[in-house]
Amino acid sequence: MKLIIGLGNPGSQYAQTRHNIGWMVLDRMADRAGRSGRGRQRDASESIQVRYKGLDLVLAKPLTYMNDSGIAVRKLLARERVPLADLLVVADDFALPFGKLRFREAGSHGGHNGLRSIIEELGTEKYARLRVGIGEPGRGAVDHVLSRFAADEQARLPILLDAAADAVETWAREGTSKAANRFNAFELQAPAGGEGGDAPKPGEVGGPADEAGIRRTKTGWRRILGGREPGGSPDPKR
Repeated sequence: MKLIIGLGNPGSQYAQTRHNIGWMVLDRMADRAGRSGRGRQRDASESIQVRYKGLDLVLAKPLTYMNDSGIAVRKLLARERVPLADLLVVADDFALPFGKLRFREAGSHGGHNGLRSIIEELGTEKYARLRVGIGEPGRGAVDHVLSRFAADEQARLPILLDAAADAVETWAREGTSKAANRFNAFELQAPAGGEGGDAPKPGEVGGPADEAGIRRTKTGWRRILGGREPGGSPDPKR
């Protein structure tokens, strides 16, 4: 069993903000496993247990607000009887450019209050984390992390969430070191026309999925779970 915890804040006012990208990554994982929707609320978190491609995973969102995330993490570890070696925390990071991914096996909180709370509650920095870049603040840090993504970022967000979900799956199968070797060099494609240009349209390179649930990448076409097969019927798992 692997425990994957996405950090964020509960409440509609925080939905889709930069600080909640950890929740968005877990939502993408749940969609892939055919378990979209609300999970069970218990022990200061909302969680679901899924079996995905042979992996047994618990996907959990702390409901304590970011600054007290450690309380929920400590309770989840005790309830699921998961060792620290099988814990992954997914969090936002404004020290990384938007779209960068960074695995670490251990380390300081780096100024992130959610990670700080986890370290304080667990009494150790030795747990794996996946940091997802949300871009440097052009304003105060608090205003930045609680803001929503700009239009050009929104256009690329589905690609980033797919890559982060792939990274989580790789971690669960192969461990932090191999996942880091593969995904720490990940580069998110720029919008069509370059940074500041027009956002790519559905089906274009770097753009969101089209009506058939297909988006185009530099390496080819890729179907998004929950979309439609070309000329087919809706995915029954949606």
